[in-house]
Amino acid sequence: MTTFLDERIHDQIAHAYANSPATRARLDAAGVAADAIRGVAELAQIPVLPKDALVGLQQAAPPFGGLLAVPLAEIRHIFLSPGPLYEPDAGHDPSILAMAQEALRRSGFAAGDVVLNTLSYHLVPAGALLDEALTGLGCTVVPGGVGNTELQVKLLADLPITGYVGTPSFLLTLLQKGGEMGAAVKLAKALCTAEPLFPHIRQQIVERGIAVGNAYATAELGFLALNTDGGREMRLLPEPVVQVVDPENGGEVAPGTPGEVVVTNFNRAYPLIRIGTGDMAILLDPQPGSSRQEGRAIILIGRSGEAKKVRGMFVHPNQLRFAVGQLLPGVTVQGAVSHDGEGKDFFVVRVAADDKGSGEAIAQAVRQVSRLRVDRVEFVGAGGLEPSVPGMVDERKWG
Repeated sequence: MTTFLDERIHDQIAHAYANSPATRARLDAAGVAADAIRGVAELAQIPVLPKDALVGLQQAAPPFGGLLAVPLAEIRHIFLSPGPLYEPDAGHDPSILAMAQEALRRSGFAAGDVVLNTLSYHLVPAGALLDEALTGLGCTVVPGGVGNTELQVKLLADLPITGYVGTPSFLLTLLQKGGEMGAAVKLAKALCTAEPLFPHIRQQIVERGIAVGNAYATAELGFLALNTDGGREMRLLPEPVVQVVDPENGGEVAPGTPGEVVVTNFNRAYPLIRIGTGDMAILLDPQPGSSRQEGRAIILIGRSGEAKKVRGMFVHPNQLRFAVGQLLPGVTVQGAVSHDGEGKDFFVVRVAADDKGSGEAIAQAVRQVSRLRVDRVEFVGAGGLEPSVPGMVDERKWG
């Protein structure tokens, strides 16, 4: 039986094929007729496009890699997310805004809340999306953005702020700094996203009487899943279409089996069809074959590629190689993320060279390309790293 979701998928594939040159070339190369994709069940005919491949497409056909499906004049904003990836705004995909609002509602946000939005308003879409979602719910937004810890503690103390949106690590930093400053922070609710919410961090937040929603989202695709009870299970939101697939053949895996999260959106301007996020997950489905998407859940278990998230931002090995290569051409470099003594992300850059006083310059170069602070630069000597070592490693304890 054809469902409304199937009809939308069929229409989206037809639109993308007709208006997005890269999508048309991709389906033609796979021998897939757009009209043959009648719904969700047929999506498996389309090969998965790894998120990292979007970078190559954009380099070959800047700025959007041939994926834009409307005239550029119709785009309100152009964002630049780590990768680097250019992204048009979500104005042609009302579901992105709707799912952000759904995540907020399920996390307890409602009209009348005053909310501190600490997600970035600069280049990436997160801050602007949550701002629009919150004001659309009838909330008042304080656009704090990233950083300025003491100033944001003052905002929390001076204003009747009831809610927070941002990374969990920065929320914990604000709460701890508020205690040090003797500032009264009276938050009631938080929607955390952009980085993992580790159990020990969540515990410190909820002990202060704050209800926490933990959202899984990506810059390109918006909000995908949410947890509000502190468990590892994240309930899928109704849209966009989320599949967990075998990385080798692209077919959907059985419940309980690990696979890659693959997403198809409904953005008419920037149709992303079967995009492999690189996130690995276990699918939980109480009624296989008959449940709706919002009846399923996933447990995120890590990344399939070399890119790792540090303080909510993906760091790609090629970013590190580019940054360090400007100062020390040809050396091997590795990034590592671990936890410091307070459970916060600690970012180390290891360089296969001798320390000649260039550590601060390397830290600044990495920060320029990744927009992340480097906590330490380690020089391990010319033979300290094999050229084949992973470019990014995650040394955090996930248990």
